[in-house]
Amino acid sequence: MATTASIVTYLTDLQELSTCISSLKSNGIDKIYIVDNSPDARIGAFVNDDTIVEYIRTDKNIGYGAAHNIAIRMAMRRHADFHLVINSDVRFGENVIGPIVRYMESNPDVGQLIPAMTYPDGNRQYSVRLLPTPMNLIFRRFMPRLLSDRLDRRYMLKFWDHGEPLNVPYHQGSFMFFRVDALREVGLFDERFFMYPEDIDLTRRMHRKYHTMFWPNVTVVHDHRAASYHSLKMLGIHTVNMIRYFNKWGWIYDPERRMLNRRVTKSLTDMSADRRSADAEKPAGV
Repeated sequence: MATTASIVTYLTDLQELSTCISSLKSNGIDKIYIVDNSPDARIGAFVNDDTIVEYIRTDKNIGYGAAHNIAIRMAMRRHADFHLVINSDVRFGENVIGPIVRYMESNPDVGQLIPAMTYPDGNRQYSVRLLPTPMNLIFRRFMPRLLSDRLDRRYMLKFWDHGEPLNVPYHQGSFMFFRVDALREVGLFDERFFMYPEDIDLTRRMHRKYHTMFWPNVTVVHDHRAASYHSLKMLGIHTVNMIRYFNKWGWIYDPERRMLNRRVTKSLTDMSADRRSADAEKPAGV
């Protein structure tokens, strides 16, 4: 089974990139594609002597999804079985990719997977979510904190302990592990999105035909800088692309969103009921 990975860079810190590459190589990734949107070739010089890495320079910033698509098409031509889309600020130990591959091999109905994710301090990162409404992704930024926190608790599934696998229609884009044949069927990133909602869009399309699993048996670390919360320019890019997302899928009227989100919350309710039932059946003192 051949597994490839791609990292999109833009003036990326070289130490951060090196750490991510080391994580991938220690897990036996067959080929790592660096697709560089930077205005200079500094990153190319940095990875020049690495035989596992293939460097592709775009000469301009073509966007996150479009750049990853270049690498995914190369992985397809290479006849890779699995492909990992990963951010440079993600790192992990040696025994992560192997278990994921074995799980995917044993579950052919799974087209996409994301593992458990933490911040560097060890706190949980809420990397799987319900499909968003405009309130979740645009208007919440301008709400009182108490109200936005209440919205986030449901949308980001913060009420759930993340202890069991879950088929969920939105995976955050920092670690998206794909079955390549599923990508052939579903399609690649929608290049109309320059940055941000391309992960929601692709997971949602994948979820229509395959399971898109949160799988907590392995864990990765993600720095997650959330640039749009610290930069007016990035906030503007985020807002424009979210408008494009809702223009595509629907603002208020989106029956598929309602149906899929209800399915996720029902699964979580059933998990909780099963756990309570199992606890009730345990002998006293166990």
